[in-house]
Amino acid sequence: MKGNQPHIITEQSREYRLGEVKGNQVIYNFDQMLVYLEAKGKSIFGDKFQVHQKDIPVIYKLCNYMIGEEEKCKELEIDLHKGILLSGPVGCGKTTLMNLIRYIVPWQKAYQIIPCRNVTFGFNHIGYSTIESFGNEQYYCFDDLGVEPLGKYHGKDSNVMGEVLLSRYDLFLAQQIRTHATTNLNAEELEERYGNRVYSRMRELFNLVAFDHKSKNKRT
Repeated sequence: MKGNQPHIITEQSREYRLGEVKGNQVIYNFDQMLVYLEAKGKSIFGDKFQVHQKDIPVIYKLCNYMIGEEEKCKELEIDLHKGILLSGPVGCGKTTLMNLIRYIVPWQKAYQIIPCRNVTFGFNHIGYSTIESFGNEQYYCFDDLGVEPLGKYHGKDSNVMGEVLLSRYDLFLAQQIRTHATTNLNAEELEERYGNRVYSRMRELFNLVAFDHKSKNKRT
């Protein structure tokens, strides 16, 4: 990124222009953003990485969300105040995309990607302070929401991620701190996993962005 030119990103001596300045506004170009994302993806994940044509609608939504494009997000029914819940089949690229998409806005505070199973393992080891540790102003993307095991500390079971989401919801109401997540589960499965109380707050906390349910497993 050059100075106060957020649309220009330099990677390994190559300059990527994601748009152009008109007046006091940056007008982003989605095709140029895709060029950068594919190049950045290859640098992170290896030369086999590619942007798949069938994923373009999802990437388009995420790009407009990340750059805060109000009009397009309104058309896409995306609330810029909320976080993203990215859903889709196993192996469709949810984690990869949430890892990658944050690089188009290098001036923003980046979110950390935290596997939900690690949160549960932390709870099993040190207890409720694990849940409390996520009630802060840090931005997080909780990965693989809904398939983590139940937590157990001193013989007592706990739906750890449900409690974390309640803490993040309170933080969202108080300070508009956004939270993101990825999941393989659909709406009914999430409600069954976390209960109506948590699920109703998830609806306020997240924008749902979904891959096609027929999206192929890119790991095979």
